[in-house]
Amino acid sequence: MGHTATQQAGSGGLTATEHRLANGLRVILSEDHLTPVAAVCLWYDVGSRHEVKGRTGLAHLFEHLMFQGSAQVKGNGHFELVQGAGGSLNGTTSFERTNYFETMPAHQVELALWLEADRMGSLLTALDDESMENQRDVVKNERRQRYDNVPYGTAFEKLTAMAYPDGHPYHHTPIGSMADLDAASLEDARAFFRTYYAPGNAVLSVVGDIDPEQTLAWIEKYFGSIPAHDGKQPPRDGRLPDTIGEQLREVLREEVPSRALMAAYRLPHDGTREADAADLALTILGGGESSRLHNRLVRHDRTAVAAGFGLLRLAGAPSLGWLDVKASGGVEIPAIETAVDDELARFAAEGPTPEEMERAQAQLEREWLDRLATVSGRADELCRFAVLFGDPQLALTAVQRVLDITPLEVQEVAKARLHPDNRAVLVYEPTPQSGTDAAGENEEEEADR
Repeated sequence: MGHTATQQAGSGGLTATEHRLANGLRVILSEDHLTPVAAVCLWYDVGSRHEVKGRTGLAHLFEHLMFQGSAQVKGNGHFELVQGAGGSLNGTTSFERTNYFETMPAHQVELALWLEADRMGSLLTALDDESMENQRDVVKNERRQRYDNVPYGTAFEKLTAMAYPDGHPYHHTPIGSMADLDAASLEDARAFFRTYYAPGNAVLSVVGDIDPEQTLAWIEKYFGSIPAHDGKQPPRDGRLPDTIGEQLREVLREEVPSRALMAAYRLPHDGTREADAADLALTILGGGESSRLHNRLVRHDRTAVAAGFGLLRLAGAPSLGWLDVKASGGVEIPAIETAVDDELARFAAEGPTPEEMERAQAQLEREWLDRLATVSGRADELCRFAVLFGDPQLALTAVQRVLDITPLEVQEVAKARLHPDNRAVLVYEPTPQSGTDAAGENEEEEADR
């Protein structure tokens, strides 16, 4: 069952066909015979925004459990079979989805489809206390390595909690808390699977050197017999006022290499023209070495060694504009913050120059085309637009939407959102002996030994 999409204006010649199995699984196929490879991508409409208080981190923990074996694939077999066939694979969890993906030699696509179907249809057969404890420890160790024990590691978690109030579905990040990871039971995991890992809550895309008719036949064969079930509750409402209404602020004294200023600004929801305009604004202000903030702070004032400003796109809640500035030497944060606010105010008052608009649109266009040019990137974007916005075809025209944004739209979103009363701020102050000078001394001592 399905239909073939006609080529849309602005799609760059890319096409995709859409189908739906009787059990509710949405399928998207996109032929591309440029290279003899194909990508299989499976998005489940579940992320940390679906979690409840006391059970944070369960979506991410379950992502790991999906690699612990299923009815016909024991232990680490999923990795072994894909890599043994010359493919690569992984999975990730975000606020809004969990995805699994393989890039395979074209003649091995059937294997990837069979493996994903076996997990979707029979994971509970293999899920036991041993695999639960094994992956619980893996996730806790990941949290230590990526968040708790690295400089600035908890900044994302802290700023997210500040930008989204307590009780908001985006208040906590996908990694979850140690206490909640410890509290998660085997029955919690089983209930999570039964609720969210259903055909009707998933989108499967296959992109690359494929025969669409044969590929769809394999999908029907392996996924079609998986029973439909629908126990999922919609995610809690993530809407918030357009702006925070005040400046939220926290100063941290930690063992970090240098002072840092980080901030999160509340910006428009993904999927809107305003979000695309915000993306262009942040690209002009902090997207690379030609950006305003880099030129001001790093090149001209020399108060910072790095300055970046990027957009975390979110569909179910306001997106976040992410500012990250690392200070030079003994420079104090107030000097940097004053310069940042000066640049943002000037941009809001004057808007972008024609040259800045052209450069920013070209930069975002290149990034989009780089994604769509690879089979894995296109498969992921087709799934993303299907899950979050209901229409995978929007992925093929995203570039044109960015190019259609006007300088006035960019200026308006900057004026409305990029000001001090709409941000959460983290200031990092190094503890004694943890700054740049101390680090240099430690390195010299280590070399002497």
